[in-house]
Amino acid sequence: MSNPGAVLVTGGASGLGAAVVAAVRSAGGRPYVLDLKPPTADVPYVAVDLADTRAAEAATRELAGQAGDLRGVVTAAGMDIPAPLTGIAGGDWERVVAVNLLGTAAVVRAAVPYLKRTHGHVVTVASTLGVKAVGDATAYCAAKFGVVGFTRALAAELLRNN
Repeated sequence: MSNPGAVLVTGGASGLGAAVVAAVRSAGGRPYVLDLKPPTADVPYVAVDLADTRAAEAATRELAGQAGDLRGVVTAAGMDIPAPLTGIAGGDWERVVAVNLLGTAAVVRAAVPYLKRTHGHVVTVASTLGVKAVGDATAYCAAKFGVVGFTRALAAELLRNN
């Protein structure tokens, strides 16, 4: 991988997000992290609940401003509470959708003006459950199907506007 430059990573404190942070650093890039908890890597970080979309937008603009030359965004943050539709509280169901879908859209929406300046890239993370539905995962499937649709529509929009 060539030097990716400045890359904002949601969920960069653990799991796939932490692996992306490590890969960006290994390639000589500069990762910036949005997460509820601090990353183990010593990288610029803003604590944010991605379910709060206005806060996610503000945190994205803050880190993009620090980066100065944002070249990429990877939306690796995600969560699930597996349960049948009638076995999950409404607030929990909505939080799964908010973090996975609305948080993704909010971060990308705030980052696009910075990415346009650098001809940067967006990588959204969905799931096989974004194209295949299973039981006990209605919120997660709805959110990840939404991420797939959002990403496809965003690609069409950005291609048309360039």
